[in-house]
Amino acid sequence: MTDILTTIDSIVWGPAMIALLLGTHVYLTFRTGFIQRKLPAAIRRSVRRDPDGKGDISSFGALATALAATIGTGSIVGVATALLAGGPGAIFWMWIAGLFGIATKYVETYAAVKYRVRDRRGQMMGGAMFVWKRAFARPDGTVPWWATLGAVAFAAFAIIATIGTGSAVQAAAISGIVTSSIPAIPAVAVGLVVVVAVAAVIFGGVNSIARVCEWLVPVMAGAYALGCLVIMAMNAPVLGQAVGLILECAFTAKAAFGGAVGSGMIMALQFGCARGLFSNESGLGTAPIVAAAAKTRNPADQALISMTGAFWSTGVICLLTGLVLVSTMIAHPEIGQGILADPSIATGAALASAAFAEIPVFGTPILVLGMCSFAYSTILGWSYYGNRCVAYLFGPKGIKPYQIVYVAVAFFGAIGVGDVVWTISDIGNALMAIPNIIVVLLLSGMIARETRHFVYEGHLDEEYAEPVPVVDKAQL
Repeated sequence: MTDILTTIDSIVWGPAMIALLLGTHVYLTFRTGFIQRKLPAAIRRSVRRDPDGKGDISSFGALATALAATIGTGSIVGVATALLAGGPGAIFWMWIAGLFGIATKYVETYAAVKYRVRDRRGQMMGGAMFVWKRAFARPDGTVPWWATLGAVAFAAFAIIATIGTGSAVQAAAISGIVTSSIPAIPAVAVGLVVVVAVAAVIFGGVNSIARVCEWLVPVMAGAYALGCLVIMAMNAPVLGQAVGLILECAFTAKAAFGGAVGSGMIMALQFGCARGLFSNESGLGTAPIVAAAAKTRNPADQALISMTGAFWSTGVICLLTGLVLVSTMIAHPEIGQGILADPSIATGAALASAAFAEIPVFGTPILVLGMCSFAYSTILGWSYYGNRCVAYLFGPKGIKPYQIVYVAVAFFGAIGVGDVVWTISDIGNALMAIPNIIVVLLLSGMIARETRHFVYEGHLDEEYAEPVPVVDKAQL
């Protein structure tokens, strides 16, 4: 069974999926008039509050929740494994994938906000499942079978992915880093702490999750970025060399670090783009689920704010990590060949640990606390994604059982979860991306036209004309 799942995983996350996601990013970049150039204005809008917007949480709260789910252990260990497998050039292609992914994040968020609904309790619900159902509904209200299939497929695969990627895998990461750093603490104790910490937040709903993420994300990302800057300052004499090596290896077949790591342009492109796509989640359809709950006047406003998430996760955090790792490997060639020769998750974590150990006394604690807080915030963010997908498929009555399962899985993940759970959730990630990519491509023309009005013609503060409909379970 494990071999079968691994084979399926390698197929769904193979070159075809990477080409689909990267191709979508590039196409939507041109379709939206290179929306990335609006990034400075989008960042400014992300920190303002709009009391007149319609929604459940602030725009920044929605962004922080999405970032909490996006900036995870992949921003540290994922970058390290890309470097080991694809060479220093992978860092460049990871950044390029993040840059183009900003456009996809904008378009998928625009669609989610435009087609969001309210349930009978007044709470916002949105995401690719509602985009499929509302965008293609006939005048009499009926929905074509293929649109219903797209909606159900996205929601079902997303639930699978949230339980695995969002709960079990992240809890395992927390347990692994704590027990390896402090052997006296048993995994069971870590699991119980994770369960209490997660349950205390997610049972309070989106407002509770957003409140925690609004203060946790800036603190954890800021502390981690500061640690990276300290290491880069310590490696200042070789920092220019590190940048040059990244650029050179992105386009040539060059061995690095004494020949221990080397790959051609194709390998650098493959691993860099793959990790870049994973790190910012552009195209997966996850972040738009929480963006649909934001207080905003029109879809373009929140879409601009949400697209900054791809910039912060890949354009900043992953880039800083990459520069730290490459400069450290140049400055300290004595790093064990065992780390360099085996591009796995374990050796990626070892490389990150070796880099942060450069900072006397505080380096290792910064990395441990950073990875734990990143993983914890990912658990919170992904719980909301699954929450909304469960509500779509089963109605409000399904939310509480889902939350109980989600918390329980976090405990079992902390005390030891097999690779099977990771593989299944990885497959779920890929399969939920397919219906999301299809629907955003189908609607890209309409979104491009409305973007011209709201963004390029200066109507970002205009109230959106279409009301948010209220639906019950029978209408989903």
